[in-house]
Amino acid sequence: MQTLTIGELKAGFSEVLRKIRSGQKIVISYGKKREKVAVIVPYSAYASTPERSLGLLKDRAGCIIHDDFEISEKEMLAS
Repeated sequence: MQTLTIGELKAGFSEVLRKIRSGQKIVISYGKKREKVAVIVPYSAYASTPERSLGLLKDRAGCIIHDDFEISEKEMLAS
């Protein structure tokens, strides 16, 4: 992964977009200490992030969701 400062990102934005479209990830750093604050990734990598799978505590814990529960499983997992 390539690391760029904010100034480098601004100056070469078109080139950075070309690299991202080709599949590269770009780390953005900020300030005198060049603290890493963000990563720009291709949209295809972001959109294909798998959903969390259930079953981490399979056979170790149980949960019953009653019909009168106020939020759906999807809303509960998203929080």
